[in-house]
Amino acid sequence: MSTIDWIILAGTLAFIVLYGIWKSRGSQTMKSYLLADQQLPWYHVGLSVMATQASAITFLSAPGQAYSDGMRFIQFYFGLPLAMVVLCITFVPAFKRLNVYTAYEFLEQRFDNKTRTLTAFLFLLQRGLSTGITIYAPAIILSTILHVDVIYTIVFNGLIVIVYTVYGGTKAVSYTQLFQMLIIFAGLFLAAYMVVHLLPENVGFMDALHIAGKMDKLNAIDTTFDWNNKYNLWSGLIGGFFLQLSYFGTDQSQVGRYLTGNSIKESRWGLLMNGLVKIPMQFIILLIGTLVFSYYQFHTPPVFFNPTEVEKVRQSSYADAFSSAEKEFNYLHEQKRVEVEKLVLAVQSEDEAAVELAKQNVHSVDEKATIAREKAVDLIVKNNDRADKNDSNYVFLTFVTNQLPVGIIGLLIAIIFLASMGSAASGLNSLASTTVVDFYKRLYHKDKESSRDVAVSRWSTVAWGLFCIAVAIFASKLGNLIEAVNILGSLFYGTILGVFLVAFYVKRVNGNQVFLAACITEAMVIVLWNYDVMAFLWLNVWGCLSVVALGLLFNLFQKKNPESIN
Repeated sequence: MSTIDWIILAGTLAFIVLYGIWKSRGSQTMKSYLLADQQLPWYHVGLSVMATQASAITFLSAPGQAYSDGMRFIQFYFGLPLAMVVLCITFVPAFKRLNVYTAYEFLEQRFDNKTRTLTAFLFLLQRGLSTGITIYAPAIILSTILHVDVIYTIVFNGLIVIVYTVYGGTKAVSYTQLFQMLIIFAGLFLAAYMVVHLLPENVGFMDALHIAGKMDKLNAIDTTFDWNNKYNLWSGLIGGFFLQLSYFGTDQSQVGRYLTGNSIKESRWGLLMNGLVKIPMQFIILLIGTLVFSYYQFHTPPVFFNPTEVEKVRQSSYADAFSSAEKEFNYLHEQKRVEVEKLVLAVQSEDEAAVELAKQNVHSVDEKATIAREKAVDLIVKNNDRADKNDSNYVFLTFVTNQLPVGIIGLLIAIIFLASMGSAASGLNSLASTTVVDFYKRLYHKDKESSRDVAVSRWSTVAWGLFCIAVAIFASKLGNLIEAVNILGSLFYGTILGVFLVAFYVKRVNGNQVFLAACITEAMVIVLWNYDVMAFLWLNVWGCLSVVALGLLFNLFQKKNPESIN
């Protein structure tokens, strides 16, 4: 990057961090530190909720996901609006009325201590792992730019997030997220404009979409029903609904955001705003990925987008073989470019016969180029058996750093960092609040509140931050990060949601029954995932319904055998 890019990057990050610390000065009580005194307006709540979900993973991995797999990932979010409606009707008023710090306090009031502890533990486990992945994502950027080992950049990024989260708590997180989302929205439209602007002069926006469509990258809607298909209309509407309902309704990183609203009405409006804006926002991010795909049909892409692994293989005994595979790939891609140009002309002339012929030729050459690329990737893995064969996390980063003008590079990388900081800080803040409220205070200071509680919250943030840094160091083998973090959540969200739905709607099931149901269900979900029985979104449905069904079954069994399950 140029000096100007570094100045823009450093200046943007410094402003956001200092602004958050300044706005959060005086957070000396638990309510101030964990809930920002519950004084935030609806638009602030909505942007904070969105910023927590939109991590660097979103802006690094989603374009790469669209580049390699098309637009079908958008179906993942189709259940979101309905989930927001259910939350506004049920969860928000319940949490606000009970005046809780965390969602899991409600479970002790409804059931017992062990059910609250189990659910809070499951949350801590999955959120700690997910936040580690969130910290890993921007570390990829610094590692690529500075040409240093990613471990150093993981530690650097993690420590920055820890410092300003520890100092300011929820206020720092929420106030910085407001500006983060405003900058992010501006950067998204700028990125989309620049991709189209860099296309050849005779190729416009619609031409780029036609190219992507002919190469199966605009597959936004798939109506076929298949348990093993990760992204289709039904898995998005049903599985996505259960996942989003659990994420926003039971995950403290999100519950903590809308509990900061100054009334039930403000919290509801904030969630509804998220439900309306999130899908268009994600659509734009994925569309940018498809436009980058179209761009690389006219410009030769790297044979492998992870420059660190490419550099390693170039310095190894496989260098000559890799160079040969790379030359073959570049040659075939040049042939494909010629066929793509013919496809553009055919589309522009509306000659359907020519379009079909050009499409077949493009796919034919593309298959050969893919084989050449696989040869290069195999050599990378032979050289380093820890290397990740999935380089989609590096696609958008490579485009930004190699193709965009000076100044814009720094701004877009700053946006990715801001997204990471907002999401990771929310994660650390929720981990700390759950640790203190659901474990420390329940065990040591149940009915008291003192300045020591804030100190314990800060130290809990530090401890969880170090844990997440450790997780991030081992995150490089997870493939596409946006998929990895959602798969991880799906292993736990269904079970947690099932416990909450029993708490809200199935009054006759008691704590012992739901506790046993949750333990059995979580074991089943892990087994189903391990043996790849169904696509990960359906695990949320299975987990939720299983807890409810088993809870009712145990209740019926206890009525017949009063001495059991006690």
